[in-house]
Amino acid sequence: MLIVALNGSPKKDGNTAFLLKEALKVAESKGAETKLIHVVDVLADQKVPFCNNCSEPCRGVCSQGKKLGEAYDVLRRADGLLLGSPVYFGTVSAQLKAFWDKSRILRKEKALLNVVGGAVTTAAGRFGGQETTLKALYDMMLVHGMTVIGDGYREDDCGHHGACAQKPSAQDENAIKRVRVLAKRLVEVAEATRSLRLR
Repeated sequence: MLIVALNGSPKKDGNTAFLLKEALKVAESKGAETKLIHVVDVLADQKVPFCNNCSEPCRGVCSQGKKLGEAYDVLRRADGLLLGSPVYFGTVSAQLKAFWDKSRILRKEKALLNVVGGAVTTAAGRFGGQETTLKALYDMMLVHGMTVIGDGYREDDCGHHGACAQKPSAQDENAIKRVRVLAKRLVEVAEATRSLRLR
């Protein structure tokens, strides 16, 4: 069982990374292998940082022999994926969007089909666009055929859309609680759906 967290923030030790690390601790306590990927590092050696649809169908040229290719190899093995992004003008960060747009090769391979996905987001304000950002993250995952979940768990409650924080996230007790619930659900559903994934 591999649970991967994608930090879409340009800050590797910021509010989004904090929440993702909290989730991964819970996943590890449930017996899962975990991996945290900072998309800002992965995109560092990209000549063009965004997808320009250089081939149709996608041949994955931009990822071959690059950090991006190494990250995509990790995603090919993932049972669960947790996307995290700060809110940038009501939606996801440019870094995460660039990483995801370049993942056309994974879509061609159906590599993320039935992988379980959840999302976390942080903003400066209490109502700073967290839910619109979560919905954008879910849309991104649905286009890959992923199984999207919210932050509900039988021993807790049915939850809502996902874990949303107001910075500083390390002081947002509700966000910390919700991301821990989300992590339990992610592992549970990933275990239950393992046979559905292409391996």
